[in-house]
Amino acid sequence: MIAALLTIGNELVSGDVPNTNAAWLAKRLEAVGVRVVVAASVPDEEERIVDFVRREAPRVDHLIVTGGLGGTPDDITREALAAAFRVPQENVPELEADLRARFTRNPDYAARWALLPRGSRPLENPRGGAPGFAIANVWVLPGLPSEMEAMFDRYADAFRAEAPIASWRRVLDGHGESEIAHLLVEATARWPAVAVGSYPTFFAAGRRVEVVLKSADEAALVEAAAWLDTVLPNT
Repeated sequence: MIAALLTIGNELVSGDVPNTNAAWLAKRLEAVGVRVVVAASVPDEEERIVDFVRREAPRVDHLIVTGGLGGTPDDITREALAAAFRVPQENVPELEADLRARFTRNPDYAARWALLPRGSRPLENPRGGAPGFAIANVWVLPGLPSEMEAMFDRYADAFRAEAPIASWRRVLDGHGESEIAHLLVEATARWPAVAVGSYPTFFAAGRRVEVVLKSADEAALVEAAAWLDTVLPNT
């Protein structure tokens, strides 16, 4: 099972705010057996959002979108998703009633969050105000990390695949990728169901490389890890 991630916000593409949502979601999706194949950020521009959703949603099992659900002028995700699916926005009466009851200081402001693309279903926001929504295989979550994480966890079972993607890691201090590349090539050929990665670090006192294996095939992962454990240099 595969997924795509789209994080929306001018603050993300400008670098004003670190994009932690994509990294968090990728790790949580692996834990339920879903592999992320593309992750992108776009500004608060309807055309770019629409283009990405129309292109990537048909290619994956799940497309998760975060950001742009508030009430400021740059929060256009609901409108953009309606345009992407070529449907109008429609008020969800029961959702509007709930929002008005919860946000008594400014009920008209909160009620706008009930205007969702036709055919979507609201997603509960356990830690905030603006609800998310799902339409077809697209899940739209808030951009604020605490709200996004709580909402994802609320619906995590909907993403769960048959087996989680497990991992094995080994850190080699004082070694570089060039010394072990031939071993990684052999591991990749022998266990095609296992993703083999190496991540080097260079610092004043020396160098280090971390070898990482990932797979939903537990038996293949165990075999590949056992073999690499015996052939990689000792540290």
